[in-house]
Amino acid sequence: MACCMTSDPNRRHSRSIDKEISHWMKEYKKTVKFLLLGAGESGKSTIIKQMRILHTGGFSDRERQEKILDVKRNILEAMKELIGAMNRLNPPEQLSDEENRSSIEYIEGISLIDEYSYPQEFYDYVIRLWSDPGVQRTFLRMNEFLPIDSAKYFLDKVHTIRKNDYLPSDQDILHCRRRTTEIQRIEFAVKIPKKYGGGYQSFWMFDVGGQRGERRKWIQVFDGITAILFLVASSGFDLQLREDPQVNRLQESLTLFQDVWKSRFLKESGFILFLNKQDQLQDKIERGIRLEDSFPEYLDYTSTDMDMTNEYEKARCFIRDLFLDVTKKEPPASSISSNDSYNSYRRSSKKRDCFWHYTTATDTSNIKRVFEDIHTMIVMLNLESIAPT
Repeated sequence: MACCMTSDPNRRHSRSIDKEISHWMKEYKKTVKFLLLGAGESGKSTIIKQMRILHTGGFSDRERQEKILDVKRNILEAMKELIGAMNRLNPPEQLSDEENRSSIEYIEGISLIDEYSYPQEFYDYVIRLWSDPGVQRTFLRMNEFLPIDSAKYFLDKVHTIRKNDYLPSDQDILHCRRRTTEIQRIEFAVKIPKKYGGGYQSFWMFDVGGQRGERRKWIQVFDGITAILFLVASSGFDLQLREDPQVNRLQESLTLFQDVWKSRFLKESGFILFLNKQDQLQDKIERGIRLEDSFPEYLDYTSTDMDMTNEYEKARCFIRDLFLDVTKKEPPASSISSNDSYNSYRRSSKKRDCFWHYTTATDTSNIKRVFEDIHTMIVMLNLESIAPT
């Protein structure tokens, strides 16, 4: 009798756990799961931050406080990269005011590895250097070295950031760069319009890092992914990888996109291409940086859906088509191990579309509009999948 008395609670507890697991699995299956992929510094972490701002109430004051040191570190990193590049450039750049030599020595003496208190004199030295025409000329040659994207944004804000009561704004957090070295996940729900049935749609979004050494982690989250959001730093057409200075960043993104598009682990997942950093791409093109110097085929490029007299429009369409062309090609025979594999690839390729958007990940209104379009598309596809045939 005692044995039965002991086992009943155990059985009840077991049934309770089974119900919880069953409920969780139902919710899991209904959840739209996005996997953010792309090369390093393409903007994936910024998209995660935007989802927090748009769908989970944003960042608390405590979280903003925790970002202060990251912002200040971005300032230090940006200035170190600028003054370090001056002598490496060919031809090199020189300070316009030699009195700023002491400012360079001060900044060079700060370690990026050790913790630093960022006293007021630090900001004085940064302001002097950022105001020096020689440093400004170096910045304008940023395609010849690898400054962080947020360099100008934060160096222009030093007067605000140095204040004792400084608290990072949403834009500061969006621009703040911190390398992603672990899998990040955000959960949120979006209201479904009444015309599509009402209620809420749950989303999970994963960011797994993009540097070469981190890509082995990707397979850990491939299972059950609804769609890939593949981000491309469109402005990287004239830059090289930090990990390998011999490799062009845009070419690396293109190679990675080819691998992901053809992956047998993702053949059932949808594909959405974010041609990101459009603001930086436009700035470069309008400053006269030539896309054809890195991609000679650009000279012969034409398209019917653009204004050929607008160089920026032509550039972004060219980059878009570099990636979309991948989705239209069948794999070479050497990459297919059997006829079954080939036929499987053809079947999966025929029913797959690659949706694309021009994006600026730091622009909340742009990302809000793009995500609304994606959400509507997913709702419509779900309705089509359950409609009677």
